Amino acid sequence: MVEIKVVSIDFPKDCNIILGSSHFIKTVEDIYEAMVNSVPGVKFGLAFCEASGERLVRVEGTDEELKRIAAENMLKLGCGHSFLIVMRGAYPINVLNAIKSVPEVCSIHAATANPLQVIVAETEQGRGILGVIDGWKPQGIEDEEGVKWRKDLLRKLGYKR
Repeated sequence: MVEIKVVSIDFPKDCNIILGSSHFIKTVEDIYEAMVNSVPGVKFGLAFCEASGERLVRVEGTDEELKRIAAENMLKLGCGHSFLIVMRGAYPINVLNAIKSVPEVCSIHAATANPLQVIVAETEQGRGILGVIDGWKPQGIEDEEGVKWRKDLLRKLGYKR
C-alpha cells in the first residue's frame, strides 16, 4: 500500500529555501561548508533527514531561528535522506551550483521563495518525495509589456546588463 500525502513547507516570507535529496550523513557538514564559502556571512538553517541508523533530523547553520525552522519542517516532511536549507539575505542563485557540487547531493527538488508543497509517498517502510508544487499555476502568457518588465527586473537586480 502507498499513501500519497501533501506536506506544506512553512518558512518566513523574507526567506528562500532549497529542498533536495542526498545519500549520506556527511551531507550536513558539506552543505554547511558550501553555503558559508559561497556567501560570506550568509544566514541559514539546514536540516537533513537521516534514513538509517538513529534516523534523526541532523541540523546545522548560522542562524538559530532558521535552524529551528528547517528542523521542524524536515521532521514534519519525514522523507529519508532529504535536506532543506532555509536562507535569509541570500538567494538560491547565489549557492545552487555549490550545493549541486556537493558529492552527496543527488538532486534538487525546489529552490524558491514561493509557497511550497511536497508530494510525499508513504509506505510501511517510510516516506519519499515524489515531487513538489512550487507557487501557483500560470494565469496566461506574457505579452510585450511582460517581456519588458522581466528584462527590466533582471537588469535592476544586476543579473543582466
